[in-house]
Amino acid sequence: MITSLINPADSAERRVEKLLTIVAALMRRVEQATDDSGAAYAQFQRAALLEDQVRERTHDLGRALDLLNESNARLAEAMREAETARQNLSNAIETVQEGFALFDREERLVMWNSRFAMHMPDVHAQLRPGLAFADYVAMVSRSPHLALPGTEGARDWAQGRMGRHADRHVIFNVRLAGEHWVQVSEHRTADGGTVILQTDVTDIIRAERHERGKLLDDQARVIRATLDHIDQGIGIFDAEARLAGWNQRLGTLLSLPMGRLRTGASFEHLFSRLRAEMRFDAGMSAGQLMSWVQAPGPRAPLEFEVRREGALILDVFAQGTPDGGFVLSFTDVTVERAALEALSRANETLEARVIERTLELEDALADAERANASRSRFVAAASHDLLQPLSAAKLFIGSIGGEGLEPGAQQALEKAQNALVSVEGLLDALLNISRLESGKAAVSVGAVQLDRLLRTLADEFAPMAAAKGLALTVVPCGLAVDSDPAYLRRILQNLIGNAIRYTQHGRVLVGARRRGTGVRLEVWDTGPGIPEEAQDDIFKEFHRLNARASASEGMGLGLAIVERACALLGHPLELRSVVGRGTCFLVQVPRSETGPGTVASPERRAREPHAADRIAFLVENDARLRREMGVVLEKWGMTVLEAGSGEEALALIEEIGILPDIVLVGEHLGAGISGIEFVTRIRARHGPVPARLISANRGWDLRAAATGAGIEILYKPIEPRALQAVVAGL
Repeated sequence: MITSLINPADSAERRVEKLLTIVAALMRRVEQATDDSGAAYAQFQRAALLEDQVRERTHDLGRALDLLNESNARLAEAMREAETARQNLSNAIETVQEGFALFDREERLVMWNSRFAMHMPDVHAQLRPGLAFADYVAMVSRSPHLALPGTEGARDWAQGRMGRHADRHVIFNVRLAGEHWVQVSEHRTADGGTVILQTDVTDIIRAERHERGKLLDDQARVIRATLDHIDQGIGIFDAEARLAGWNQRLGTLLSLPMGRLRTGASFEHLFSRLRAEMRFDAGMSAGQLMSWVQAPGPRAPLEFEVRREGALILDVFAQGTPDGGFVLSFTDVTVERAALEALSRANETLEARVIERTLELEDALADAERANASRSRFVAAASHDLLQPLSAAKLFIGSIGGEGLEPGAQQALEKAQNALVSVEGLLDALLNISRLESGKAAVSVGAVQLDRLLRTLADEFAPMAAAKGLALTVVPCGLAVDSDPAYLRRILQNLIGNAIRYTQHGRVLVGARRRGTGVRLEVWDTGPGIPEEAQDDIFKEFHRLNARASASEGMGLGLAIVERACALLGHPLELRSVVGRGTCFLVQVPRSETGPGTVASPERRAREPHAADRIAFLVENDARLRREMGVVLEKWGMTVLEAGSGEEALALIEEIGILPDIVLVGEHLGAGISGIEFVTRIRARHGPVPARLISANRGWDLRAAATGAGIEILYKPIEPRALQAVVAGL
């Protein structure tokens, strides 16, 4: 090829000369070939064509040579610029005050300055381009100029150095021989290379050590002053159990002369001086203490007491130090131990007194329990024995009323009736107070329909309000609340009755408002109001604002019952009152989520029942009450059968073969079957016979038992209207 015969380094004249030589040779070859073939003309044509091609090729070669020369010129310029840049970079690196080295991404040394590894002349002399980083670390680890820390060997140091090299950025100090230090800062470049900077920090570390030494000296003085001013004796021992520090209090407590307390004194020597004077407490001995002192490695803290000659008691605490030494502290606890002994004796005396007082309290508790049991028995007795004759009297008076009596007799009869009502109210209030205070009151919370309850209360109190000329307004309410129907009715009865009783003119307003998830029952009046200083007293038993008021205006028990019933049900009670304008009582009751429930059966309006040809069976062990109820029922035209026990009543029904229209049975029937059991038996044999249980017991247990048996209760004292309502419902 022609290109292979031309040397780019030849001059242009030399290249033209070579081309002419080549052309002449080609012409000779063509002429020779034409003579041999005998076709001179054809050869001439070929020669002319070849000359043209050679001329074109020569032109192309000249142009290529021009481009080559231009490229060589640019390459030479680039190489000069690169060399200049390299020289500038080298000069810049050389001006850096720190040692500088650059390793490429292959962990090979590329360049460095004269300060790199200058503290290790042996390593600096071996630096060369292409040196592997691992080899560099190995050379440093073996250098005699490197001060290896502790018991660490060259291989351990090299492994640790390579471990740090794995991080992208790391800074650490390297200690060199002759108390020199170099700070090494290593960073990764963007292309994966590594830049290492080495800074001489010897002066900085020496200055820090100097300042630390001064600080330690200051701290030592502070510690010394502190040790000399604390009330504890302190002894500091080094790893060889030699005395390194102490305070004056130590010599005082141990009665050691100052000549024996000197730096370097062995613990064994000092302890031998004190051993005979010390008596260790239980769990510690002199041998155990020496074993602890001589034990290698970390020690668990010790705390014990020793007694020296006389009455001196020292609390000793031993604690090991990080350098293998230990510290002993001695505290004089003689006074404290004497105080503890005195306290122990006082405690023994106090315990004896406590035991004595406990026995007294147990006796008092037993007495209180007996008294409470007695009160409970009284409540039960009052419920039955007091209310039962009262019921009989009310029924008897009710039976003889309206029989053409003279006006005077009729008036006396009405007064007697009113007196019985007053006695009933007082007994009922006292019994309620007693049940609420004794914890015997039981509640049955359920859904109560307010509309029915409020209508009943409106009918009940309308005549009382009309008699005083007051306007009684009861706002209808279709809400249902969760409460005990009997106690909720009693609360509202007492609040409304109290409002009417103390209001002389104006009105009484009763209503309910929604308040969040609850309902607020409100009773407003236009009475005289209650002074603020008296608002806490009105809830006390037998307390009335108007002390001169007659008994007919109340005995001061209504609000006491209200407060205790609200507390029992968990219904917040609030009082608002302005003197001269009136009072409002507010009871917060939770709204029922289960819908309307039943309330206590309202009293029906008094009406004469159509009871002709009806049979009533009275089963009651109290003959007087049985007779009085019989008189009332016979007055209404009913046929009355009587029995003193359940067994007698069952036998009578079997004997006559007649099933009564209603059974009125007492709760307690003597030693035989109970009233609930009697009704259960008769219904099991004869079907669903109408029945009412007569009782003065308003407890939850009886209510639950009766409800389970499907029996309603008539509570003593029996109101004639209530009995009329039962008969009218047949």
